[in-house]
Amino acid sequence: MKKQAIVAFAAILAGTPLAAARPATATGPALALSKAHAEAELRVGRLASPNPGSVNTYWIQAPEGLILIDTLRTLTDARQALAHIRDTGQPVVAILLTHAHPDHVGGAGIFHRAFPQAPIYASEASARAMREDRRGLYELTRSLPGSDFPKKLTHPDKVFRAGATLTIAGMTVRTAEFPDAESDAATVYYEPQSRSLFPGDLLGNRVTPALVEGHSCGWLIQLERLRTSYRAAEVAYPGHGAPAPALDLIARQQAYIKHFRQLVKPAVRKNSPAGRRVTRTERRAVIAAMKRAYPGHPRVASLPTLMEENVKAVAAEMASAKSADLPRICR
Repeated sequence: MKKQAIVAFAAILAGTPLAAARPATATGPALALSKAHAEAELRVGRLASPNPGSVNTYWIQAPEGLILIDTLRTLTDARQALAHIRDTGQPVVAILLTHAHPDHVGGAGIFHRAFPQAPIYASEASARAMREDRRGLYELTRSLPGSDFPKKLTHPDKVFRAGATLTIAGMTVRTAEFPDAESDAATVYYEPQSRSLFPGDLLGNRVTPALVEGHSCGWLIQLERLRTSYRAAEVAYPGHGAPAPALDLIARQQAYIKHFRQLVKPAVRKNSPAGRRVTRTERRAVIAAMKRAYPGHPRVASLPTLMEENVKAVAAEMASAKSADLPRICR
């Protein structure tokens, strides 16, 4: 990835300083649930940091305390979430990380200091991504103006293999890995009794996602795998946006990425005005069409040029791929 793209990517994931706003919280999704789910409904708290660039943290009521999933982008956001968690009167007994992006791991130290006995769980792939930071995202995040990202990252101390089943605080949680999609490495957590799915950034709800890693085809492949693997899932708790019925959320995420790719496709054909290169006019046309199709979808980061960066990344990905080699879902 070129240096400019890496800098833009870090800005996308880290966000620029956010305006003060009251965080959104919820004790559970207002959804039409099946009778089976309702009987085993999971008690889930949520804090969404302010827009633009809102990101979620969730806390689950387990038999022996609270399980936290993801830790927000900034130290300030994590402190706000900690205040809400303390209001429950329950301790955090474990922290689960879905992936290594800065907006999901930045607040881990705040929670670790508040609950030092709570282990931090991550898959081998995510733990390695945090250690290596091969895209240089953490240092770049720290260098952004007004950054509230920690100077020293808090790393997981409980690392598990792909596909592990975890027993935490009296609760069974199944894991699965979905790499090369929204992020290079990603873990999905599934609580089978309530059929609750925690997919991290594989899913967002009515938001403009970051496609800047150039894995839009891989993302579609992994979404199809997610759909077939979790047909029984009732509710998905996405990395960005509100909880929603799982299969609906998967279908909407698939539709968004497919629509985006179909708009970019004509711009990277050899017979397009600039050949494989996307012109500013073509880029603007794609963005305008997406805004018409998906109005009111806030960005997953405060970077004003997120849509432009998405077009550039997907265009580069599609221009370098051979159509004949692509799986059907990506054509």
